[in-house]
Amino acid sequence: MPKYTAGSGHRPTLAKLTELTEQTRTKLTHTGQKLNTTRQKLPKKHQLGVAGVAGLGAAALAFSLVPGGGSQPSTTESVSASSVAFSSEQVEDVKGGVEKQLNDALTQATSAAKKAAEDAKKKAEQERKAKEAASRSAQRAQVKPVAAKSYGNNLDGWIRESLDVMKKNGIPGSYDGIKRNILRESSGNPNAINNWDINAINGIPSKGLLQVIPPTFQTYHVPGTSSNIYDPVANITAACNYAADRYGSMDNVNSAY
Repeated sequence: MPKYTAGSGHRPTLAKLTELTEQTRTKLTHTGQKLNTTRQKLPKKHQLGVAGVAGLGAAALAFSLVPGGGSQPSTTESVSASSVAFSSEQVEDVKGGVEKQLNDALTQATSAAKKAAEDAKKKAEQERKAKEAASRSAQRAQVKPVAAKSYGNNLDGWIRESLDVMKKNGIPGSYDGIKRNILRESSGNPNAINNWDINAINGIPSKGLLQVIPPTFQTYHVPGTSSNIYDPVANITAACNYAADRYGSMDNVNSAY
């Protein structure tokens, strides 16, 4: 429709203007609903900004639909086609401007909602990782490594290590009982060997700290210890295992056995 100018004879009818206005209101309502839905997902500061844009658009539409005289008609009868002092092009311009403002606001609101969701997701992921790290630290603090027990490479260390092995295998015996028999049998020499008694004559001489013959060592050898009869711990544990079977404990042995 051509724009109205004085003397041109072209004035838009009131019905046409009303139709354009209703179309604009319908689009504004639809856009406003979408904007409101998006606004509800945003933080409060973004909600206020979007609401302000929507209010501005509505105000612009209402102001632009006032006739050129600057005031609303006082009666229904005074509103006629001849009294309308603006054109449909003006209405379309206002309509387009308001819709652009609302669409821009909707785009901004949607972007803000997407960014807020991404920020929330990142924050949740950071919190999850922090909790997992704290949990791992707590577990590491609870599980303290146990230092391996060490023993001296001497008679005292050999006896103590043998007692720990014997305890794990249910073999009785005491520190004093073992030491007493070692001093009598070998004087504490792990490489001692008897080459003169009946066992030596029979070709199976007694060997080691507790003077064990090879067949006895093999029969009463304790798993986990050395298979070498001269090994101090292996010799002590095998001899104590034999004494426990024959005498109840090495503590009950007071002479050659």
